[in-house]
Amino acid sequence: MIQEKLEKLEKLSVQVSKKIESLHAENEELRRKLTTLEKELGDKEMALHHFKNKIKISNIVDNRPVSPEDAVEMSDLINSYIQEIDQLITYLSE
Repeated sequence: MIQEKLEKLEKLSVQVSKKIESLHAENEELRRKLTTLEKELGDKEMALHHFKNKIKISNIVDNRPVSPEDAVEMSDLINSYIQEIDQLITYLSE
C-alpha cells in the first residue's frame, strides 16, 4: 500500500519535472520572441520618426505652414545635424 503510493508520487514527480522543463523551454522561446518583437518595434518607431521628419522638412521646403512645436523640433533637429556635420568635418580634417 505504501509502496504503491510512493510509486504514484514518483510518477507524479517525474511528470511535474517534465512539465517544468517544458514550461521553461516555452518561457525561453517566448522571451526570445519578445526580444525580437521589441527590436522590430523599435526599428519601426525609428522609421516612423524619420518619415515624420521628412514630411516636416518637405513642408518647410514647400513653404507650407508648420505648427510652432514642429518648427522648434525641426530647428533643433537641423542644429543637431549641423553639429554632427561640423564634427565630421573636424574629424576628416585631422
